[in-house]
Amino acid sequence: MKSIRHQLLLTLLSAITLTMLLGALATYRTARDEAHEMFDYQLRQLALSLRDHAFQNAQPREFGPDHDAQHFSVQIWGADGTRIYLSHPRQELPRQTPLGFATIDTGHGKWRVFGLQFGAQMIQVAQPMQVREQLALAAALRTILPFLLTLPLLGVLIWIVVGRGLRPLDVVAQAVTVRTATALDPLPIRGVPGEVVPLISALNDLLARLSRALAAQREFIADAAHELRTPLAALALQAQLAERAGDAAARAEAFGELKGGLQRATHTVQQLLTLARQEPGGGERQSTSVNLVELAVRVIAEHLPLAEARRIDLGATPTSEAVRVDGDEDALRILLGNLVSNALRYTPIGGRVDVSSGEDARCAFLEVCDSGPGIPVDERQRVFDRFYRRAQTDEAGSGLGLAIVRTIADRHRACVVLDDAPLGGLRARVEFSRSLAP
Repeated sequence: MKSIRHQLLLTLLSAITLTMLLGALATYRTARDEAHEMFDYQLRQLALSLRDHAFQNAQPREFGPDHDAQHFSVQIWGADGTRIYLSHPRQELPRQTPLGFATIDTGHGKWRVFGLQFGAQMIQVAQPMQVREQLALAAALRTILPFLLTLPLLGVLIWIVVGRGLRPLDVVAQAVTVRTATALDPLPIRGVPGEVVPLISALNDLLARLSRALAAQREFIADAAHELRTPLAALALQAQLAERAGDAAARAEAFGELKGGLQRATHTVQQLLTLARQEPGGGERQSTSVNLVELAVRVIAEHLPLAEARRIDLGATPTSEAVRVDGDEDALRILLGNLVSNALRYTPIGGRVDVSSGEDARCAFLEVCDSGPGIPVDERQRVFDRFYRRAQTDEAGSGLGLAIVRTIADRHRACVVLDDAPLGGLRARVEFSRSLAP
């Protein structure tokens, strides 16, 4: 597991070390340039100090290998080009060079040379460049070494400071850890550093959504239990009536009622399962390109037996163009199936139900129109509530059909609009956002 503290420690120490190395390089270059200037000045002063001395018959002078004088080498040349003085016979010194400063490569290293003409003699003072480089490097190391030695201390300080900076995260983590599953009130933001506020805000938003989801779940369970209690009680009563039936006809009638009650209870349970699967968190579903025209044709074919039993004219509005949206095909089939099923149940015998699909400048849509009694305007929002059934209707149902339609539509970022149909009844129109077009 990655640690922010470890990452910050390594990153900051690496940045500081790199900065020190760059500083050491800059210090070395500066020290080298200053050393060149200082030693050039010494070469010139040494040459000037030698011009007043006579070296006509001077003998070469030898120094020990570790003598400080070996940092400089002096040669004096006569008017005829003969070397009349050499301070270091053992050194591989550069030959006679032009006047002024010059850098000469002797094959055994580079030398910095200064030549001065005085009368008939030429004075030449030289110094190995290696000496200058060593002195410049030593100066840079002396400058940067104290900083390098403080790196361990910097590491400890960074560890402590970063730990103090991350302490609010530990506080938030502790506050979340000690909470129970039912403690979903928001975390306090007062006194929290600005960098942690987005995290706490996101957690509070998650807690709020989780609280709403749990409340909806509790409400759903309570409503389901309430709705199932009535059909189960009716089933128990019908079973008792079947047991007490005195003749075959009464028994057959009782078993017929019992069978109808079982079908209604089974339908309610199936609707409950469908609603649970379509709600957020009900499982991952793959999105595909769905042809709404073909979907309408399949749903109509599935409901033709019910339409024929009620002598209702069920058909589709012809369209020549394919209309496609991205979504869960099975879920959209359930959505349209519920709308068609509701229209068939509430349309009087001999009525008409039209299913259409298409798209306009705003959206793609599915539409179901019927010639039934419709829904009053003041109830068109309430019919999407779970288990809500209009008091004026005699049709059996669970009150979950339109709740399932709304849930599936919300998953597909679509909206469901109920208004008056041209056929005189209700028009249910599902409008899909343009962003869902493949």
